[in-house]
Amino acid sequence: MRETGAIAGVSVAHADATVDEIEAAGGDGVRATVSDLLAREGVEEAFAVQTCNRSEAYVVTDRTVDGATALSTFAPEVRGGAVRRLDHEESLEHLMRVASGLESLVLGEDQIIGQLREAYEESKSAGGIGPVLKDAVTKALHVGERARTETEINEGVVSLGSAAVRLAASEIDLTDGTAVVVGAGEMGTLAARTLDDTAVSEIVVANRTVPHAEFVVEEVDTPAEAVSLADLPAVIPEADLVVTATGSPDLIVHPSYVDGAGRVVCIDIAQPRDVDPAAGAREGVTVYDIDDLEDVTRRTRESRAQEARDVESIIDEELERILEAYKRKRADDAISSMYAGADQVKARELDRAMSKLEAQGGLTDEQRETVADLADALVGQLLAAPTRSLRDAAGEDDWETIRTALRLFDPEFTSEAERPEEADITDAAVGGPDAVPDSIAEELDD
Repeated sequence: MRETGAIAGVSVAHADATVDEIEAAGGDGVRATVSDLLAREGVEEAFAVQTCNRSEAYVVTDRTVDGATALSTFAPEVRGGAVRRLDHEESLEHLMRVASGLESLVLGEDQIIGQLREAYEESKSAGGIGPVLKDAVTKALHVGERARTETEINEGVVSLGSAAVRLAASEIDLTDGTAVVVGAGEMGTLAARTLDDTAVSEIVVANRTVPHAEFVVEEVDTPAEAVSLADLPAVIPEADLVVTATGSPDLIVHPSYVDGAGRVVCIDIAQPRDVDPAAGAREGVTVYDIDDLEDVTRRTRESRAQEARDVESIIDEELERILEAYKRKRADDAISSMYAGADQVKARELDRAMSKLEAQGGLTDEQRETVADLADALVGQLLAAPTRSLRDAAGEDDWETIRTALRLFDPEFTSEAERPEEADITDAAVGGPDAVPDSIAEELDD
């Protein structure tokens, strides 16, 4: 019987890391990260999530040292201060905070729910999701939904796209301007919708797949046009604002694209970057990235302080529930293993004892029942104290005691090769009338 493992996690996120560090930790994507972690010694389950704000990984192992070792190389090129390592309880709480939007750059943003679900499905496809992570991520998503249903944490500026437009409006006059949105995914769509509520006169949506860009164009009332990425050198010099939000691993906006442009603001909310930072060196061109949105998001965070406290109360409540369930499961695993091992030994030794007693003169059905009841009672009484101790150990997070019990009472261990001394023990127990305890002998004589 396999022990219910513990989660270990590692996070490289915007609160402590730069855009470049988050990108460096992202590796080759969720599936590749999960597959790599599953190949590590002792890893039973694995989950990864990668967004423009964070790169995180979680594993489930039976031994905490295996979890720490498996994650030790998750972000080898990132400075130590930007890497946060999480134990089981911290991982559960952190996932809930992420799903609730409390850990997002834009406090309470809604996109993280969909991003977590997508990461879960990708991790599942890679074979990484088992019972422990299924419960953890499912609980986190449930908490995220509660946060948005029961509080107003997601009112106001709720996405990087809308935060980018607000930042642009503080820098330039968008009235009758032209805005270019690069990327037709969720973030690009949100940026286009936000721009639709401003005074811009034209929105251009550029995407590798033009039909996808056309879909975004249909989402807005402002005059809009869909173009391919190949058209960017022609449309960017005519723009006042460029918002980039693709999922491309390569740079999309090169410095030459802004040649001939007047005053243009480029806001890059992609991870990895879409805009070559060198473009910002051209006269009249300003390039902002995710790190530069901090002031906008800080004001949002301040206005939602009370809502955030309400969300934290929900997290505290749900965390206590899942931890209690986890502790019960850990104790139940150990107790079940203990009783299963004891029952195997009892059944084997009871069969031998019955055979010996039969050879000494036979047993009535009542006598057989008496011996069987005695065996059951002995097992129950002998294991009553360890059962209480294991439940207490789970309540006190004493996992070493539980692991020891699992090793000592593992049915697979007790059913391996029979120890040579077992036959002698059994023979001594039923070797003759004088060897039978008085209490049993008296009942057999009745």
